[in-house]
Amino acid sequence: MKFPKLSNSIMVSRIFVIQTDITKIKVDAIVNAANRSLLGGGGVDGAIHLAAGPELLDECRMLGGCETGAAKITAGYRLPARYIIHTVGPVYKDGKHKEPFHLRSCYQCSLEIAVSWNLRSIAFPNIGTGIYGYPKEEAARIAAETIKLFLQTNETLHSVYFVCFDNENYRRYNELINR
Repeated sequence: MKFPKLSNSIMVSRIFVIQTDITKIKVDAIVNAANRSLLGGGGVDGAIHLAAGPELLDECRMLGGCETGAAKITAGYRLPARYIIHTVGPVYKDGKHKEPFHLRSCYQCSLEIAVSWNLRSIAFPNIGTGIYGYPKEEAARIAAETIKLFLQTNETLHSVYFVCFDNENYRRYNELINR
């Protein structure tokens, strides 16, 4: 079935940029910028595991890890979000080792899982821009393009949030979404 092309204003009305701690927001699912083991780490991953509680680690142990660019879902446990979609971003080398492909795939796979679970709202951190070293400007552009394209052909998701922890990313994502 073909969907009508949505105008940018309709897409933007479904995309929100907020500056807060992703572990504090109440949505159907938050996305975790995880490592391949899914067993917790630093940054967003560590914060999500800490806030969700030890039950998250127990469930993640049963998942058998996750490949770069792929995504898996778990319960949200002690978080306000009902679910956590774990995705593994690429470690940035030079942009010539499929990093853009894998980063796009993180967003695409996470969105597809959300739709397959009939979720209405999802919140993304700035995937790959922390310890994995993805350049923030390029990562933001890839994220915005991927989500806008997805929303053109999917009406299941009513709200997609970019959750930025710092002022720099907050400004950058607002500019990209409102173009």
